Amino acid sequence: MWGRTPCRVIPDFLQAGFKKGSAMKKTTAHLMGVRLALITLWVYAAVSKWQEPEVFAAQLLLQPLPEWLTVHLVWALPGIELVAATCLVVRRYLLAGLWLSLGLLLLFTGYVGLAVFGFWEALPCACGGVLSELSWREHLVFNLLFTVLAVYGLFLFVKIKRGGGFGRAPSSGGAAYPSDRR
Repeated sequence: MWGRTPCRVIPDFLQAGFKKGSAMKKTTAHLMGVRLALITLWVYAAVSKWQEPEVFAAQLLLQPLPEWLTVHLVWALPGIELVAATCLVVRRYLLAGLWLSLGLLLLFTGYVGLAVFGFWEALPCACGGVLSELSWREHLVFNLLFTVLAVYGLFLFVKIKRGGGFGRAPSSGGAAYPSDRR
């Protein structure tokens, strides 16, 4: 997770291995912004739910979900959000983190969309913190923006991977130490 030399104090996910070209630096910087935004979202959402588990559980019980599922979601949902954040931090699991983020956001956005379009009567928002203060329409816009951000992150990830990876020169196929035999 940390840089290659012991004296480095900047984690790999923050240095992200910039390429020399300015276009690749820009792409990598954009991906870093997406990662930081999603990490912030998931950590904030999980911590705010775990700070008041009784409130979160009561709100979940009012949702149109089976009670047996609700009991498990009180702890599992924030846990999954933290797994997504962790995957976004660890470069090796970045792609999984982006896909998990997109999946969660699609589920949440679909649920909020159904609430906005009146599929259910009045439902309380089971989100934590400031997010629970948003109206359903504001929440839908918020979720759509983060969903687009996750898709953009996947696009950037693929673009960087096709450009040679995160700071690694593409292999020429030759040996690192060619032999002197002829």
